[in-house]
Amino acid sequence: MSGFIAWLENSNERDAKVRAVLRRSLAFEAGAYIPAYPYIERFLTGAVDDQRRQMHYLVAGLWAAHWREGRTGPTTSIATACARHLLKSQSSSTERRFIHLLDADLDQLPHRLRQMIALLHEEPLDFQTLLNDLLCWNRTDKRVQNAWARAFYRVVNHSKTGETQTEIIA
Repeated sequence: MSGFIAWLENSNERDAKVRAVLRRSLAFEAGAYIPAYPYIERFLTGAVDDQRRQMHYLVAGLWAAHWREGRTGPTTSIATACARHLLKSQSSSTERRFIHLLDADLDQLPHRLRQMIALLHEEPLDFQTLLNDLLCWNRTDKRVQNAWARAFYRVVNHSKTGETQTEIIA
């Protein structure tokens, strides 16, 4: 865990207001909810472009919305969590939502991520990795989107391969 998410976790332990303010910030455009400034701006030192600022606010809000009391243990990437959710739910809409998320531009991204995070409410997510990935979201080579797709389908295909082998053995 890097400084940003660790600081949010530690601040939340001292004062639950942190989480409430950041959760409320999701109702506004990223970086437009003034009460959230004290919690985020301290991490945006130096020359910061709009995308970097918006992604910090977005991830902080998503972290606050996703936070659950007593959740401990290892966290997972959003792609792996989506694949696990698909395997548990057997809902084709999970894959469709994941594909729409991968195809989202910066304007669509906050909405698509809020939907996905709500869907994954039971999964312990790695928000630091999510932030790092979102900071590179707009690259022309789509490195992040490709990595997410590979991770998603690796879990899904591994599970299907494992099921097929089990069926053959039985």
